[in-house]
Amino acid sequence: MKDFWISSGHHLLDRDVAGRLVLTDAFLKAYLARPELLPPEEACEAELLLHHELLMHHPRRPVRQGEIDALDDPDARENWAFMISFRDRLLSAPSLEAAYLQLARGSAADTPPLFINQLAQVVLRNALDGINDPAVLRAAELFYRAQRASFHEGALLLADAETIEVHEQNRRASPLLNMLGGPAVTELEILEEENADSYFGRSDAFDMVLRLGSADSAARRGIATAMEAWIRHLLAVEVTIEPVQRIEDDNWAWFVGLDAEATRIGNALWRGEDLDPETAEQIIALFRLSFSDIGEVSPEVGTQPIWLILAMTPDRTIRMKPQNLIVGLPLRATAPAN
Repeated sequence: MKDFWISSGHHLLDRDVAGRLVLTDAFLKAYLARPELLPPEEACEAELLLHHELLMHHPRRPVRQGEIDALDDPDARENWAFMISFRDRLLSAPSLEAAYLQLARGSAADTPPLFINQLAQVVLRNALDGINDPAVLRAAELFYRAQRASFHEGALLLADAETIEVHEQNRRASPLLNMLGGPAVTELEILEEENADSYFGRSDAFDMVLRLGSADSAARRGIATAMEAWIRHLLAVEVTIEPVQRIEDDNWAWFVGLDAEATRIGNALWRGEDLDPETAEQIIALFRLSFSDIGEVSPEVGTQPIWLILAMTPDRTIRMKPQNLIVGLPLRATAPAN
C-alpha cells in the first residue's frame, strides 16, 4: 500500500478496535518538534525548560497556568496557552476523531485555525486510508490547505496557496523572471494521468496543481469521494455525492456552504436574491448529496437533494471548511461522537 501525507504523523498514532486514532506520546513529541512550536534562540530560560521537559520527557504532564505566566515574551505566553489547551483537548478525548467533532460542533474558540487544519489532515488521512487514487488524495488537500485559483489557457487550476506564495516571492526577487514568466502556477506540475503515480513521493510537498475541469472530471469526482469518506468516517453516515454543473432546483430543501464565501452566496440565493456576475463567478464547484438511508435525514428534507457549494474569495483563494459537512447536514438526530 502506498503511503501519503507522512507529515501528518498518522504513523505515530495507535488505532482502537473501530479504527479511530488514539493519541500517543510519540505523536505529541512530534507535534512539539514542529517548527511553529520550537522556541526561538532568544527564548527565556523558562520557555526553553518547559519545551525541553515536554518534548524529551513527559509530553502529557500537566502544565500549570503559572508556568505559562512565567514566560517573558507575551507572544510566547499566548502561543503556549493555545498549545496546552489544544493538547489537553486531545488528551481528554477518546480519539482524535472525537476531538475534531468537539471542535467542529462549536468549541473551537480557543483553538487556532492552524491546529484545526492539522487535526483535520491526520483524521482525513485515516478516513482515506487504503485509497490509492491520486486525484482523490490531491483533491482532499482542499480540506486543510488553502488553495489559489488561476485561469490559464481556458482551465481553472488550483494550486497550494503557500506554495504559490513562495514562487511569487522568488519572482519578486528576480525582475527578469517576473517580467518574462507566465503565471506562477505555470511553474508547477499539473496532476495528470501520466504523472499521477509521482504524487505519493511528493504528497507532503503540496506542489502539484489540480485542474478542476468539468463536472465529470477526475478532480471534481475526487473532491466528492473525499467528502463521502469524511462523512462516513466521522458521522457513520453513508451518502452519495455527485458533482453537478448547475443546480436545477427552484425550491431548495437544504444547502451546505463548504466555505465562508459559499455560505454567504448560498444564503443570498436562499433568500431569492440575484447574484451579480462577479459574485456568480466566485462559485467554482457544485455537488448534489443524497443519503443512503432516508431514516438518517430530518423529515422536512426527506428525499430531496442536499446542495453543496464551493467558492473562492474575490482574490481567488479557496479556504474550505470541512467542519461544515459535520454540522451542516440535516440529520434527524445528532450523530454520536466517533
